[in-house]
Amino acid sequence: MSDVGYQILTIVIYFAVMLAVGWFSYKRTKDLDDYMLGGRDLPPSVAALSAGAADMSGWLLMGLPGAVYAAGLVEAWIAVGLTVGAWVNWKIVAPRLRSYSEIASDSITIPSFLENRLRDSSRLLRIASGLIILIFFTFYVSSGMVAGGTFFESSFGMSYTTGMLLVSSVTIIYTLFGGFLAVSYTDFLQGVMMVIALVLVPVMGLFAVGGFGELSTSINAVNPDLLSFVSGATVIGVISSLAWGLGYFGQPHIIVRFMALRTPAQAVQGRRIGIGWMLFAVAVCTALVGVAYFRQHPELSLANPETVYLRLGQILFHPLIAGFMLAAVLAAIMSTISSQLLVTSSALVEDLYKAVGNTQRPDTHYVLMGRIAVLGVSVVAMLLAISPNDSILGLVAFAWAGFGASFGPTIVMSLYWRKLTPAGAVAGMVMGALVVGVWGNVSGGIFELYEILPGFVANAFVAWAVSMGTYEPSAQIDAEFDEAAARASAFADAT
Repeated sequence: MSDVGYQILTIVIYFAVMLAVGWFSYKRTKDLDDYMLGGRDLPPSVAALSAGAADMSGWLLMGLPGAVYAAGLVEAWIAVGLTVGAWVNWKIVAPRLRSYSEIASDSITIPSFLENRLRDSSRLLRIASGLIILIFFTFYVSSGMVAGGTFFESSFGMSYTTGMLLVSSVTIIYTLFGGFLAVSYTDFLQGVMMVIALVLVPVMGLFAVGGFGELSTSINAVNPDLLSFVSGATVIGVISSLAWGLGYFGQPHIIVRFMALRTPAQAVQGRRIGIGWMLFAVAVCTALVGVAYFRQHPELSLANPETVYLRLGQILFHPLIAGFMLAAVLAAIMSTISSQLLVTSSALVEDLYKAVGNTQRPDTHYVLMGRIAVLGVSVVAMLLAISPNDSILGLVAFAWAGFGASFGPTIVMSLYWRKLTPAGAVAGMVMGALVVGVWGNVSGGIFELYEILPGFVANAFVAWAVSMGTYEPSAQIDAEFDEAAARASAFADAT
């Protein structure tokens, strides 16, 4: 069998396993709670790895290594910010959101939690949340589809459009039928694949370039500044990279895993597994090994820096193992697409369709509508992905900032500040989204600062100011807030 034949065989097996998990999950999905949240029965290991896989999309294996390959370790500040942000998110948001979302009318989506937590009878908060999710996730899903097309174009010489449609179709099928369980369990398998690949490729590459000494010599021969965390860095650049960590508090496809944990106490185990996974997923090492390897082998070309991991996997391993390495890229891409599709589906059905009065139907109807929503959003995202006009990392950065600035302060304040009001939450979320949209499209001077930071601050300030002007004490809200705080305190004491 040819090298390409081995790799295609591995990809086909991978696709078949993902579809099988989707079918298994389809048989276990009985109602809307199963479809959207897995019946709140997610083990901490699955929650942790699925959250990690959903977070670390194609940018982890393509976008980030490409940025480090081109500019050096100055781009690695993003990884530092993300690791710290993820740890804090598991520490302060996960246990409290798990308990509070159950106390607040057993909410199964982020918008429904905010509405129930704040007792918003106008439905405006839920509708605004659903629209923000719909808009930014359509771009986010599109970035994953772009990565899928780039993957097949770089790995097999397939046309970009064909590759994009293939990745999208398989992901849509298992998400559409299997719902939350399919997404979570496929993400778990994909997370395992990703961390194995991210360890094996740089380790084998290190042997191939002749060890640490030759690695350093070769990189210095290309550009000694590539090994510096500060060379070429600016204060705004470093702050912008670290600010990526703020995004975790507002990513619906990540924090929904916290709501699906069996108990708040399992957040501790989830945090340890999740952060351990992130520390192993050292994509920057792949980039540095790539710089040295292609310096030593000038006859080999690397036209696109974002394909450095793909090229090394194909060069360093037997074709069958290389196929596994390539499948890990698909795992990163597809795990994020599927998670985002499901959350967007829940926003359309649970937070928009039901919000306009469609509440007197059986669960089977809403599950069907959820599947139709997955298909509809997928079609729009694929149309956007046909002619991409930005890098993978650029598309992800915009969507990440949009969610972080729109939902991040709102989620944290809803969990820890009893005086947050519906008007304050809506005003803050809209302001965060607007600042990201405007700031991200202006360049020069202070506007070089990553838009998530000004958007996050603007949201928090506006939410605080409007809430202080509209707050009225509510015995019911205070009772729920105190109960959530008491459960969190008991959880902290137990751990």
